[in-house]
Amino acid sequence: MARFAGKTVVITGGNKGIGYAMAERFAAEGANVVIASVEAHVTDAARALDATGASVKGFVCNVTDKEQVQALYAFAEKEFGGVDVSIQNAGIITIAKVEDLTEQEWDATMEVNTKGVFLCCQEAIRLMRKSGNGGALVNTASGQARAGFIYTPHYAASKFGVVGLTQSLAKEVALDGITVNAICPGIIRTDMWDYNDRVWGKMLGDFAPGALMESWVQNIPMKRAGEGRDVAGLVAFLASADAAYITGQTINVDGGLIMS
Repeated sequence: MARFAGKTVVITGGNKGIGYAMAERFAAEGANVVIASVEAHVTDAARALDATGASVKGFVCNVTDKEQVQALYAFAEKEFGGVDVSIQNAGIITIAKVEDLTEQEWDATMEVNTKGVFLCCQEAIRLMRKSGNGGALVNTASGQARAGFIYTPHYAASKFGVVGLTQSLAKEVALDGITVNAICPGIIRTDMWDYNDRVWGKMLGDFAPGALMESWVQNIPMKRAGEGRDVAGLVAFLASADAAYITGQTINVDGGLIMS
């Protein structure tokens, strides 16, 4: 398919995990893709995709810094003429008991996971309104935007915030032809998997490496963890013309783990 031929897609947190799977999907469907990350090797990830014949650029950006976010979208506009789809996927997590959770952890998590989404949406909307061609925003929330989990109140709060932001913006930009939706990935095999398994595993019991996450997978009706491509497929749909009448929604992609 080439649903996104001639379209430009910006993906934050696009150098690994779910974000990289999204970049692969959009590149395969003909899009010009800009992947952004605070990590310098984002340019290496972009080159790897670009070498397959796709049109992919990397850009180093801290999504909590307004000037860097503005520079990211200015880069996309300069390289490809504008932005049609913006995917706010950059995120972080830490796990700690409430008495040990620091203000720095709280602030950093809210800065990246919620403020970062807002700043990117703000700049993407500005460019989409400028073009007059509408567009699509997709924000990565989490299963913890449905139900907060133990030892991660800051993470849950940040992801609930993404859902509220999504709904509010969807109402504001609907008449501009811009859709705004959120996704709630469940248990997905990414780099974050190992951290979650190790830290929660120590705090919730004497779990061998890998055992905690695998036990959680047994609570999924499909009895398997998700892969990045499972999330990428949903995001590609939400960004496509087939989803033009869907906005302000938050959609779970978790194998049926949470049904709401």
